[in-house]
Amino acid sequence: MHPHGITGLLIQVIKSWQVIFITLALIFYFALVFYVARTHHTPRRSGAGLTAKPAKAKKEKPSEVIPQASDDDLGVIEEE
Repeated sequence: MHPHGITGLLIQVIKSWQVIFITLALIFYFALVFYVARTHHTPRRSGAGLTAKPAKAKKEKPSEVIPQASDDDLGVIEEE
């Protein structure tokens, strides 16, 4: 075959409706996949080489002791 014949055949293949339809379908499919992947992103899990930082422990303030009436062993309530 002559190079001109191969070029003409290649142009006819590229312009065929089947190739155009499959190309558009693949573009639509990949756009949909990337859209779903972007909107439904799950948090990454820590990998083998990655270590998670430990959460800082919150310091609790000591609660103030408020004197209240207490119940002794005899059932008599006395104020402190």
